[in-house]
Amino acid sequence: MSTAPTPPPQQAPAAPAAAWQQPGGAYTSPIPITRTHLGHALTSEWTKIKSVRSTMWTLGTFLALVIGLGLLVAGQTSGDDYVDTPYTIPAFFGLVLGQICLITLGVLVISSEYGTGMIRTTLTASPARWRVLAAKFLIFFAVAFTVSVLATSFVGVVTAGMHGGSSSEPWFGTVFKGSLYVSLIGVLSVAVGAMLRHSAGAITTMLGAVLVPSIMPAFLMISPSTRDFGETMADYAAPNALAKIFMLDGDSTGTPQLVFLIVLTVAAVVGAFALLDRRDV
Repeated sequence: MSTAPTPPPQQAPAAPAAAWQQPGGAYTSPIPITRTHLGHALTSEWTKIKSVRSTMWTLGTFLALVIGLGLLVAGQTSGDDYVDTPYTIPAFFGLVLGQICLITLGVLVISSEYGTGMIRTTLTASPARWRVLAAKFLIFFAVAFTVSVLATSFVGVVTAGMHGGSSSEPWFGTVFKGSLYVSLIGVLSVAVGAMLRHSAGAITTMLGAVLVPSIMPAFLMISPSTRDFGETMADYAAPNALAKIFMLDGDSTGTPQLVFLIVLTVAAVVGAFALLDRRDV
């Protein structure tokens, strides 16, 4: 008489890996979790700014203007022109035009993400919005200031070599303050771009902020009642402020103009942070 085959014993299900459990049976991912911080945001923004074409074109044009125009002006001067003036004066002419490149790059650093919609991905990866914006400000300022210092210093060194290095006027201060001035204009552009979130509008606004104070004084000084205001506006216009920093305007060092720009930039940065948390993406 045949007997039915005995079914094989069923195996008990394997217990979940210990790494996936916590006391009480709660699930824990085996993937290590790292708390994000500002350093991660800085790395992300550095990767962005060095990998987009706009950075190459704007900074390349900036270097061409500062170094190219600077050396062209230096070649038209003689050693006697630098007896009481710093050797970095030729770089002034390039910085006056080059600041437009930094304005453009500063706006694009943030407005381009709003234009493409990638800002949603950025803020999803880093929900702490202040961290993203702070990283953009810091990375842009570091890049703009470094490039400005290198370009201005190069023009100063080459000019000194061309004309014998006989000037007694130190030029380190003009390198630092001139580079700081144009870099702060770029940071101001980042803040305006964050507030307006539109590339064309932000660039137009910044160009107006830079160019209008250079043009309006000519009309304001026609009337005696507005002459004082026109003269003050002319003193704080970007080209004249740079001229004072490079000692082209007598004994002035441009410190009041630099302080004014610092205060204006800080106010714009605070406004950008405030609006970032109050508006939807």
